Amino acid sequence: MTEPSTPDGPGRLRVPAKAARALVLAAVFTCAACGLVYELALVALGSYLVGNSVTQASIVLSVMVFAMGIGSLAAKPLQGRPVVAFAVVEGALALVGGLSVLALYAAFAWLNLYVPALVVVAFAVGALIGAEIPLLMTLLQRIRKQDAGSAVADLFAADYVGALIGGLAFPFLLLPAFGHIKGALLVGVVNAVAGIAVVLWLFRRQIGRVAQAALGLGMVAVLAALCGTYALADGFEVSARQALYADPIALTKRTKYQEIVITKDVSLAGSTDMRLFLNGDLQFSSVDEYRYHESLVHPLMSGPHGRVLILGGGDGLALREVLRYKDVRSATLVELDPEMLHLARTYGPIASLNRHAFDDPRAEIVAADAFSWLRGLNQRFDAVVVDMPDPDDVSTAKLYSVEFYGMVKRVLAPGGRMVVQSGSPYFAPRSFWSIEKSIAAAGLATTPYHVDVPSFGDWGYVLASAGEKPVPRLAPGAPDLRFVDEPLLRAATVFPKDRRARDVEVNTLVHPRLVEYERQEWKNA
Repeated sequence: MTEPSTPDGPGRLRVPAKAARALVLAAVFTCAACGLVYELALVALGSYLVGNSVTQASIVLSVMVFAMGIGSLAAKPLQGRPVVAFAVVEGALALVGGLSVLALYAAFAWLNLYVPALVVVAFAVGALIGAEIPLLMTLLQRIRKQDAGSAVADLFAADYVGALIGGLAFPFLLLPAFGHIKGALLVGVVNAVAGIAVVLWLFRRQIGRVAQAALGLGMVAVLAALCGTYALADGFEVSARQALYADPIALTKRTKYQEIVITKDVSLAGSTDMRLFLNGDLQFSSVDEYRYHESLVHPLMSGPHGRVLILGGGDGLALREVLRYKDVRSATLVELDPEMLHLARTYGPIASLNRHAFDDPRAEIVAADAFSWLRGLNQRFDAVVVDMPDPDDVSTAKLYSVEFYGMVKRVLAPGGRMVVQSGSPYFAPRSFWSIEKSIAAAGLATTPYHVDVPSFGDWGYVLASAGEKPVPRLAPGAPDLRFVDEPLLRAATVFPKDRRARDVEVNTLVHPRLVEYERQEWKNA
């Protein structure tokens, strides 16, 4: 069944054939860019919300590619009415793709159905993208017949170049300028205009007036839905984000690298609990962070500590503890996210908590990836503090690898030592002992220890040295501490029978086993 034609005949177009082909290929270009943005948005959202970027990317890519094949097959019966079918497909894709991030955010925040919702959305978007190609091929052949090889070459050239532009636009323009939800909605609007308006205008003489009116109204409805949702997106995001946190949100910032959220809760007694979350993971609570940071820094400082290197710790709290020692000549802090450093310097509550450590003349602050920065380093340090987020995805797991610890060992001065925050030996024992084993595999002598931090539970660290096995103790003349003392440190090296060292694999760049350990253990915690 073919589409009804006007008296002008089905071959008549509003512009010359060459211009018509250019417009259709421009629509292919734009739709391909939009399709890749939807794909990247789903991957990035999963990485922000649940971590494990490799798993999220695998789910999205495999489901979408499979669905594209299904969509291509499903489009075969529609090729008799390609103009109407393509307009309907693009309207549906604009609506589903534009609302996909919002729907998944809601599924995560309120329904606890993120992964099933991700599979459904990825399949729907993939099927609609797959249906585009055969319909576009039919439209191109309606303009001017050409051999299949040339038509496919033209179509896929426009498609692949569009994918390139979409792939670059998402991380460098849409995400930083508009965020996840608004960025997807904006792309949905572009998708609707490119996929419906251009084709309808170009081929309107090949469809009846009723079909023109219906498709025009449908496009208006899609645009109205997307634009209306765009106007309400800020309020929705605030409500959805607040549903993820127990305490009121005081500040939120999405950076190139992560989502930063600060919450504040004021008790009836007037005390304040400020908490920092990165991509949903708690980094500290102002109520008990001193327990964590005293335990991290001060056992290390019993050794040489004239020149100290801090990898991570962008909140400045480990730096605060290091600078309490008057004989520290320099303290270099390397943090990936410049926005985190800016907050730690300028956001009053955090700057007050870290005692304005960034203003100390002994502090040198470097915004860089610690892994890459270490590779080109020609300096030596007496003490190294590794205060990184938990290794729940490949990008952070490399900072817990044998190779990374090997680079740290290379920059240790004679007699130098390193301490690594190593997660919970209670909730994630395999992860904890894998970190300890990986440090040892880099040629360092290790001493694991653990303390109780109420916000985190039982929390562990590994003290390491290139020489003799280090002993956690306090330095002579250590500052007055609220939590750590010598009896605590002696007890901290003793692990209960059910949480002692176990048979685990080391973590390397080629085999990031920590990601799987973390996923399994914290899922069951």
